Amino acid sequence: MSRKHPIVAVTGSSGAGTSTVKNAFEHIFRREHINPVIIEGDSFHRYNRVEMKQAMKEAAAQGNNHFSHFGPEANLFDKLEEMFKTYGETGGGKKRYYIHNEEEADSHNGRLGTSLKAGEFTPWEDIPDSTDLMFYEGLHGLVTDGDVNAAQHVDLGIGVVPIVNLEWIQKIFRDNAERGYTAEAIVDTMLRRMPDYVHYITPQFSKTDINFQRVPTVDTSNPFIARDIPTPDESMVVIRFRDPQKFGVDFPYLLNMLHDSFMSRRNTIVVPGGKMGLAMEVILAPIISGMLEKQR
Repeated sequence: MSRKHPIVAVTGSSGAGTSTVKNAFEHIFRREHINPVIIEGDSFHRYNRVEMKQAMKEAAAQGNNHFSHFGPEANLFDKLEEMFKTYGETGGGKKRYYIHNEEEADSHNGRLGTSLKAGEFTPWEDIPDSTDLMFYEGLHGLVTDGDVNAAQHVDLGIGVVPIVNLEWIQKIFRDNAERGYTAEAIVDTMLRRMPDYVHYITPQFSKTDINFQRVPTVDTSNPFIARDIPTPDESMVVIRFRDPQKFGVDFPYLLNMLHDSFMSRRNTIVVPGGKMGLAMEVILAPIISGMLEKQR
């Protein structure tokens, strides 16, 4: 960990809703005039889109039907840890971007003078000087695998972990609406990823400092026939702090600020789903301010 160059990692599975936390952090960064370096977890995949399809075919031909973006074979865990370590020690390092769509391709090509396409990576480039902190958002912010231990370099780890049926519903709707995948193809993907989900995604949530877990208050027993995603007002958010004293969490203040919230355990507060964004900002803003005060 580094007081001088702090690292914040938001981690969650595909479809978990990490973008909600990212939005909360963007508000905090803007209000507090913080200059972060943003790291996208997709940029540490091992293969581009075409290469990944080929790698999956080769793995299946060898009897491996569980090759996925969740596991070590398809990712550069060592480079991720190296970047965290270098940034924590020096404030520098190397980063790149995974290009998701044509709009991003146009933006990066204009910036770099390249002719890259969606599904490809930009070249590795230096992290800008004089950033206040590193903000990672992706699948593996606190991953450990053999000699790799990215979690040890993270100053604030946040997990976004809706209960699994809700996570699946969100993924089914997102992949269908944004990527045009059929329900059957999405289910096949979830089944293929399951071993890596169990071994590399879930264990991270025991290392996080704070977990935000959305729990629906409507029936999600069969996520594969759900007609819509439960709304924020149809859910509660369970917020667990691994060590409340580490960041000086003031539970009476949070209970007063977040109407209809309550404590379910000595380190856990439950808030209405519609107040999830507010809860994130109320909780995280003072923590980030404290980290930067120590930096100064």
